[in-house]
Amino acid sequence: QVQLVESGGGLVQPGGSLRLSCAASGFTFSGYAMSWYRQAPGKTRELVAIITPTGDNTNYAGSVKGRFTISRDNAKNTVYLQMNSLKPEDTAAYYCNTRYRLVDFWGQGTQVTVSS
Repeated sequence: QVQLVESGGGLVQPGGSLRLSCAASGFTFSGYAMSWYRQAPGKTRELVAIITPTGDNTNYAGSVKGRFTISRDNAKNTVYLQMNSLKPEDTAAYYCNTRYRLVDFWGQGTQVTVSS
């Protein structure tokens, strides 16, 4: 079965950096696009970044463009989200996602808190 396991969240000061990881299993990772979403308290879940199966194309939400970078290592079945210049408004639970056979799969999420 498809499993997505996020890690790397934590507490960071404004302006700091974090790298999130998502380890995938149960499907042919290199054949599927991968995404990162986030959800802040009281808000709807929003798409942060998406990467194509080969990693040659990426797209970002306007609020994170230029600060966040999505990447993947198909040999390790892992997708990453490098987050730089973090702001308090980036505080949220971050989720890894893939759409496999028309079904959305999600990890359990990892909390990112940006605060001084």
